[in-house]
Formats: sequence, C-alpha cells, structure tokens
Amino acid sequence: MEIETTPGMVSAVYGKMARNVAAYRGAVRRPLTLSEKILAGHLAGEPRRPMEGYVLLRPDRVALQDVTGQMVMLQFMTSGVGKSTLPTTVHCDHLIRAVSGGGDDTSASLRENDEVFRFLESAAARYGCGFWRPGAGIIHQVVLENYAFPGGLMIGTDSHTPNAGGLGMAAVGVGGVDAAEVMAGMPWEVLCPRRIGVRLTGRMGGWTSPKDVILKVASMLGVSGGTNAIVEYFGPGTASISCTGKATITNMGAEIGATCSVFPYDSRMETYLRGTGRGGVADLAGGRGAMLAADPGVEGNPELFFDRVLEIDLSSLEPHIVGPHTPDLARPVSRMAADVESNGYVDGISVALIGSCTNSSYEDMSRAADLARQAAARGVRARVPLLVTPGSELIRATIERDGQMGALQGIGATVLANACGPCIGQWSRPEIGKGRKNSIVTSFNRNFPGRNDGRRDTMNFIASPEVVVALALGGSLSFDPASDSLVDSGGEPFTLEPPAAAPEVPGGGFVGTRDVYAPPPDDPGDVVIKPGSSRLQRLRPFPPWDGRDVTGLRVMVKARGKCTTDHISPAGAWLTFRGHLENLSDNLLLGAVNAFGGQVGRGRNALTGGTAPFPEIARGYKGAGIRWAIVGDYNYGEGSSREHAAMTPRYLGCAAVIARSFARIHETNLKKQGILALTFRDPADYDRILEDDTMDVAGVEGMAPGRPLAGILRHSSGGSEEVQLDHSYSAAQIEWFRAGSALNTLRGGGKG
Repeated sequence: MEIETTPGMVSAVYGKMARNVAAYRGAVRRPLTLSEKILAGHLAGEPRRPMEGYVLLRPDRVALQDVTGQMVMLQFMTSGVGKSTLPTTVHCDHLIRAVSGGGDDTSASLRENDEVFRFLESAAARYGCGFWRPGAGIIHQVVLENYAFPGGLMIGTDSHTPNAGGLGMAAVGVGGVDAAEVMAGMPWEVLCPRRIGVRLTGRMGGWTSPKDVILKVASMLGVSGGTNAIVEYFGPGTASISCTGKATITNMGAEIGATCSVFPYDSRMETYLRGTGRGGVADLAGGRGAMLAADPGVEGNPELFFDRVLEIDLSSLEPHIVGPHTPDLARPVSRMAADVESNGYVDGISVALIGSCTNSSYEDMSRAADLARQAAARGVRARVPLLVTPGSELIRATIERDGQMGALQGIGATVLANACGPCIGQWSRPEIGKGRKNSIVTSFNRNFPGRNDGRRDTMNFIASPEVVVALALGGSLSFDPASDSLVDSGGEPFTLEPPAAAPEVPGGGFVGTRDVYAPPPDDPGDVVIKPGSSRLQRLRPFPPWDGRDVTGLRVMVKARGKCTTDHISPAGAWLTFRGHLENLSDNLLLGAVNAFGGQVGRGRNALTGGTAPFPEIARGYKGAGIRWAIVGDYNYGEGSSREHAAMTPRYLGCAAVIARSFARIHETNLKKQGILALTFRDPADYDRILEDDTMDVAGVEGMAPGRPLAGILRHSSGGSEEVQLDHSYSAAQIEWFRAGSALNTLRGGGKG
C-alpha cells in the first residue's frame, strides 16, 4: 500500500472525479458547487440521481491520532482484515503534556507512554500504516504538509480533521469505528450534508487575519449552525488568503458543527504545494482548475445552490476575540474592554498561548515575531507567561533557523513540544489554585469550560496569534493593540504597528525533518500489548439487541445546557486510559451539569437513595442488571470526535440517549455503538423528565427509517405520560443497533 499522496494517486482520483462529476451534472442538470463535485467524485457507485439522505463514499485516505487511534486499532484488529485497504497514517501528538518546555516534555512523554507508542507503532506496521513518531507534530499540520490535496476526500479520528480544507480537500472528522470500517474496505456512510456558502470579498489588512474570518462566521452561525453542512467559501476574497490561512478557517469550522469546510483551488494553494515539495500534485491540480472550484453559475446566484449564504467583506472585517466558554461569543477587539466591564470578566491575563494545529504556520509565526521584535526594540517583554506550540517539527526547525522563535523567546516566550498540549488539556498549571477565576487568551480552536487546564473557572478567550501576542504585551483583556499604548524601558509610550504581511512559505525553503516518520515495513511483527496492562485492553463485542422494546430505563442524568464530549468523557489525565475501556469508564459524565440539583458529575442513585458520581451510579446499575438512559439538551455531544463518549456509556449499560438535538459526530458514534440516539419531537418535552422516572421506549421492534418511537415516562407517583421520539436511522444503521454495534456487523461479514 502506497502511503504517500503521489501524483499517480492524485491522477487516479481526478480521473474518477471527472467522470462522476460529468455524470452527476447530467443527472441534476444545473451548475455544481465545489463540495458537490468532491462528494459526487467519491461516491461508491455511479451518480444517477441527486445526492440526498445517506450516501456511500470512498475516501482517499484515513488519519488517526494517538489517543483515538488506539481504539481504532483495537477495533480493526477484531475485523479479520489483514491490511488497511487505503492509505492510513498514525500521528503521536496528544499524549505529550506541556510542563516545562518542548525537549523535556517530549522525553517525559516517551517514558510515560512507551507502551502505548509501542502498541501504535507495532499495529501500524502490522496493518500497513505510516507512523509519525512523538515530536513529529500535530496530526492536522502534518497532514497539510504531506498528504492533503485539492479535491480529495479524507476522514480522520479528530474533530479538526477539516483543517485539510485549506488545501481544497473535503476532510471530515469521524468516530473510530468509521475509520476502522473504511480501513477494512467498507464504504463510508454519511448523511448528505447541507451546503452553506460564504462569499468573501475585499482584502484583509492591518491587524485582521484569517482567524478573524472564522471567528466572524462562528458569531453568525453559532455552535450548531453548521451541523450536517459543508461550509464552502467562494468569491474574489478567497484568493487573498494564504493556504495555511484557509486551513485556520476550515479547522475551526468544527466549532460550528460543520461536516467540513472547503476552498476552491488557487495560486495560494499552488504556492504551498510547491513549497512543501509537491510540485507534481500542483501540476495536476492546475490542469483541473475548473473541476476544483464551483461552476461559474454558482457564484453568480449562490442563493440558488446553497441552503444559506453569508457575506463577509474582508476589507472592513475587524480583528475579533471570542469567549469565554464558547467559540461563538464574539466581538471586535475594539469592544473587548466594554465587555470586560459589563460582564465582570477577569481583566488580567494569567497566560497567553499561541500555535497549535490551528495557528502555527510559518505566516502565523512570522507575524507574531514581528510584534515581538517591535517590543524588544523598545525594551518591552511580555507581561504574562507566553507559551508557543509549534504545529510540526517542520515549522519548529524552520522558525528556529529563520529567527521567529528567537524573537518570541526574546520577549519571554517558552516554546513547547510539537504537540497538542494545552489545547486539549495536556497542560500542567500548579500555580493556579482550584476554584480561582482567571483569564487566558489563546490562538487555539476550542474553549469549553475545563478544556485547557481542567478548571471550569478558567475563561479562555480566542483570537489570532498576533492579537494574543499583543495582549500578552499589554497584560489585560481590555488592551486594544490598535489604539492603546505600551510604555518602553525609558518610560515613553508607544503604539504597536500592525504586523507586516508575511510569507506563507519561507524563501529559503522549509528545513527538512529526520527520524520522525516510519513507513510500514515489509516484514512486520506482532502487535505489542503488554499482559495485564492498565492502559490497553482487547475489546469484547457488545451484546446484540434482545429483540424486544427497551423498557425500565432509569434516567441517570438529565444534562443541562452545553454538554460536550469533553463533559461526557473528559480528556486531561484521562487520556492515559483511552485504550482501556473499563478503566476509562470511570470518567463517565464527570463534567456534565445535572439538571436535577445542578451538581456537576453527580446524581441520585436510585438503588441507595443517595448522591454519587455518575460512574459509580452506572456501575451499580450495571451490576444490578438495570439499563439506563441519558437525557440531553440542545446540541448534545458537540466538540471532539471522541467515540469514547459513546463507548463508555454503552459499556456501563446505557441503552438510550434522548436529547433535544445532537451534534453530528456524536449522534453517529452513539448509533455505531448500539445506543438508541433519539430526539424529542417537541423539545419542550425535555422539561417533563423527572429525576425518579423510569422510561420505556416503545416501537423498537418495528423500528424503520422515518418512523417515530414513543417514550413512556413512568413517574414514581404512579402516573405516566407519553412523548414522541424521532430518530435519523437509515436501514443499515438500524442493523447496527440490532447487531449490538456497527463493529458487530463488520465481524459478521458486512464488508462491501
């Protein structure tokens, strides 16, 4: 199996895509958007009719990271398939904690996670996958530098997989079973996405950066406005944004629930492809420019082809800052001081952080270094700790050579490992006591409570790297770099100049990397799992459905408000157990706010009458043979793609999750694990669920696509009432439920 994205591979993809696009255009008889072309070009069968409902697609490649990848490999091992059937890579980026600095932290991770890395490397070798070692970089940056290509389709087991949309690729975050199935040769089933168009005009200048485009979009659509939709950017403004700037925008499309986001192919993508040594791919893409963009008729009348159209004038777009606790609470930086005062935010910044998979490009680091040099020239250092996370070894080595790293270190920055680190909760902060409210500013992508440091009292505000560096120099949220002054070492006030335009790729080329990648060997050994390991556990199949309606469910929790996958299955220290389902289950719902009493991570145990942590309650119910349900609020399960947020409830006896609405990936993950994923037909019925209720789900025996089920609420007072429950199951997904999980159907020979 060829792992690299070679010109030969891309040429084959483009050949099929051209045939399918022509056929699809004939079937629908209208101009096509870029996203339609990519999907049609990857259909498992010949396009004969409009794409709607669930569609079967053939991705070009799969990407796994070290945390979610453990479970993918454990699941793939049970499939009976000898090798991955399409190019697959494993990236070790999540298990490196940010403590003191890049070198020491990477060395510590190699010691602490040795058995996991050995398992992943041996599994990658055994099943024909490429392996990127710890320190190589963050999965999305490494994919952009090496594997992404315009018009391609990729799935990855991380919610920010859409980063590759910066190179015109439809790249989608999925659960681990999706990846295991595709690796085994099955087509990928997905609900055909809606289309949201974003027309960009004008050109950015001054303090405004590509980050501000997606922060503005998030404010316009909200955290669920992109659910089951592809966001497609078009218009003359797209050509003014660098390839890596486009990737920043598509990366954070995950924060609005988008399936993925894409840009049309242009000269900026060509520059990046050639700068990263992929001139052959650039030649092919250049010859297919019309296929790698929307048809001309789309841009002229976008409202005819998109479900919703947004307009953003880049020339008038201001730099933005979003947060705390949600990425859609946005305002221009110029209004931040007023918001600090009116909302009582902690104005003093405790830490400023730049980099991550979202904003660590050569261009990003160059603009940030411009500000650092301005400050250093006036004898000014950062007033708060400034942490820098390079996205890859390619970037780290290059900015070390070209001086951007030294400029940032010159104002007091600490350079962390080429890994996710603080962005995903792998961050040690002993200086911040429990319960202490504090504000941090980051150029990351996600800012849910507890996301970065495990402390719900930490308020994370997100902005561009250049704004974050300016705020670090100012020391407070209310500092506006466009108008407020700093004081130099001589006591004179001065104002920062907006950072100068920076190159996307270095003039001297990127510094080559060594010893960071291992291709699959010709003679792999066995997969290495340490006997008695507390970190890795071979999987046992979940039991199939018993053929009857689901009755007697205890309502273990009614989650109130935002309940993300971080709340259902927290990260941080729990990343240690992502390959051990039994041990990981001890983190179940520890971040969920219980509507019954408002406690976090705790509820009433019907067996004892007392309150206890949710994992303890669930284990008690499981031991007593009691199945139970979760009741969720709006957009339940938003955030990360982690399938563990579905596997741990299933392991501990959850039979159904009933919510006002679901985030796309989590709903699919629940289905894949054999849990009923249902929604209230009337969202107000959420309020009718009482703490001591039991619930029956009727109609399961005759479950069919489009046919609702009934929820029978049985109150402890003796009364009962019925609520209507909808679902989005296809016929194939109903078979997942009946078999006990999607993986069980794969074991049963469902390959096709």
